[in-house]
Amino acid sequence: MSLLKPKLSSEVAEALAAGGPVVALESTIITHGMPYPANLETALAVEDVVRRNGAVPATIAVIEGELRAGLERDELEALAQAKGVVKASGRDLAVAMVRKQSAGTTVSATMLLADLAGIEIFATGGVGGVHRGAEQTFDISADLTELGRTRTAVVCAGVKSILDIAKTLEYLETQRVPVIAYGTEDFPAFFTRLSGFKADHRLDTPEEIAKAMWLHHQLGTGTGLMIANPIPEAAALAPEFIDGTITDAVREADERGIGRKELTPFLLARINELSKGESLKANIELVKNNAALASRMAVAYAALTKKGAGTR
Repeated sequence: MSLLKPKLSSEVAEALAAGGPVVALESTIITHGMPYPANLETALAVEDVVRRNGAVPATIAVIEGELRAGLERDELEALAQAKGVVKASGRDLAVAMVRKQSAGTTVSATMLLADLAGIEIFATGGVGGVHRGAEQTFDISADLTELGRTRTAVVCAGVKSILDIAKTLEYLETQRVPVIAYGTEDFPAFFTRLSGFKADHRLDTPEEIAKAMWLHHQLGTGTGLMIANPIPEAAALAPEFIDGTITDAVREADERGIGRKELTPFLLARINELSKGESLKANIELVKNNAALASRMAVAYAALTKKGAGTR
């Protein structure tokens, strides 16, 4: 059992103490995912979505070496404009603490810190996965291994089609992580509602997903859950358009020798340029959509816990 706990904002601390619904939010979308001021506007909008759906938002980050779960408005503004902020996966947290750095937390780091804080559900945009060509590069996101060892439920719009989706789903199966699609049989691909692959399971209400979470934890599996929530139809991009754009961006990354943790930020930025901003608009809408579902799940899960049906 870890002795380290993130510092909680007063709002998050009060909600957790009362057994109320809390939703974790990542911070790399603020520090590395979008330009200013779109990053700040999106962070505030996502927190507002969480509140409007009955839960308390807990944006997770490292601020000058301190682990945090829940940021105040002025802290969000400072993080959105800060220079030299690092991108921290789970493996990077200790060094960031020692060096007193501020860091945006990736999915893997956010999952870990959410679990340490006692937050069961985490909303993000998309989860990392197995990169194309991984059979040569072994480039597999730490998000997947964290899902295999940390009990957080991650609500996402699937994985980006810059990745090898088939291998990503296979890897999640190896890690014993259930993939539950919300309201559909199909596994979504971030910017598009369809990836061409089926999800392991389909559930149609937040209450059903919350109950599945509780049962999964009661079985003692020790793993997280991936909740795949398709992007709203009105915000989805045409598959042929985004696939062609991604192909061009991936080819450019290969030609420039860009890889490892620099790859995904480069691809997202380049795709936004090539799509003339359409991919950024879609990204914002899908994150808000995921936050809404995660919040309704958190409300349902908190109700189960208060009835004595679920305990940590």
